[in-house]
Amino acid sequence: LPYVPQVPPMALLGKVTATTFALERPCCIFDGHADASDTVWLAVAFANASAAFRNPPSRADVPPYKQLPTALSYMTLETAAAAYSCSAPSPAVLRVGSDTACRDQGRQDPCNGPLPSPGPYRVKFLLMGCRGPKAETRWSEPILLRRAVSPNSIDPAPPRRGSAVVIIASILASLGAVLAIALLGALGAKVWGSLCRRDLGTDAFIRRSYRTHHIPPALPQPLPPGCGCSPPGLCRSAPQPPAPC
Repeated sequence: LPYVPQVPPMALLGKVTATTFALERPCCIFDGHADASDTVWLAVAFANASAAFRNPPSRADVPPYKQLPTALSYMTLETAAAAYSCSAPSPAVLRVGSDTACRDQGRQDPCNGPLPSPGPYRVKFLLMGCRGPKAETRWSEPILLRRAVSPNSIDPAPPRRGSAVVIIASILASLGAVLAIALLGALGAKVWGSLCRRDLGTDAFIRRSYRTHHIPPALPQPLPPGCGCSPPGLCRSAPQPPAPC
């Protein structure tokens, strides 16, 4: 069949992880080839071993998941062919490697266990009947999983800063301290000047109202006889009355 499996192109949470990847669910691909009793399998192989993969002649010969490290391929996700028909309401995405329970139990039945390495992998869908394979799709492009970071490679200590960073940080800290001191000095000078102006105003008021008491005030001098209140130099002797006859 001309269909090529692929990872969904749209944004999808966990589309490719360190042990799993998502696939578009084939729809209407096997219509006209499948019977009601047929099943569809997903063959998974390392990319460099896909060309050597041979379709099993029967279900009993399906390569199991546990032989992947040695056989370099396995088959999983056995599904009734009717689930991929055009009229079947089914999810749009399949997830390869999502079943962790079957790996731990070591069951012989088809297991969709986590993928053991980043790969890359190739996959194809295979339609099988009671007499063996009936139709198959093409192999996908290589699918590379994410690489998990080893815990041993993580440095628990924070990275040390370079000498240039330390010098710049010291200079900035010094400038901050100088600016703070200058600001406090300017504020203190302003407050001190305000207090001094208040003191000077009080002293001036006291000095303006101060009167000396050790010098006696000048007493008014008596006027000479016959002088009135005329200015000095203008006083004359009063005219004498004429002698009696």
